[in-house]
Amino acid sequence: MEVAYQDIHRDIIELSKAGNRKAQYQLYKLYSKAMFNICYRMMNHSAEAEDMLQDAFSEAFVKLDSFRYESSFGAWLKRIVVNKCINHLKKRRAQLVFTDNVPETNHEDNQDLEQEHLDVKRIYKAMEQLPDGYRVIFSLYLIEGYDHSEIAQIMGISESTSKSQFSRAKQKIKELLIHTES
Repeated sequence: MEVAYQDIHRDIIELSKAGNRKAQYQLYKLYSKAMFNICYRMMNHSAEAEDMLQDAFSEAFVKLDSFRYESSFGAWLKRIVVNKCINHLKKRRAQLVFTDNVPETNHEDNQDLEQEHLDVKRIYKAMEQLPDGYRVIFSLYLIEGYDHSEIAQIMGISESTSKSQFSRAKQKIKELLIHTES
């Protein structure tokens, strides 16, 4: 027995399902900024992020009848956005650097990174410099809240590859942050 999720925007969603353009625009206004931020973090380019955002909303409105309130509308839309971005990255054959044989990082390194007082803008700037594979996995895990098994499924990689890429991304960001302090 499935439990329906009580979405705070249920009325707008239902009107949008019925084809009401004003309601669809209202949904767009409610969610576009958050979804653009996801697109930008994954694509690392404003114009591409805008394209992915528009494509994702177009697809969401076409598939709106499949939304069954099993999760929040935002979570449902986020899956569409993330999948759109990943599929686009795969199509353009982004240089995704994946390996399964990467040594685990030292826990002391993780504590160092957590203990440092870091400026969020500097972290986002460092993220922009990461290779696509690192950046996507770092964003999905740390910012979007996906776990490594979900990332592995989305990306078509092993869970250990997701973990190692996240670890490498964290290390690379740490290096970038240290170099920008100098």
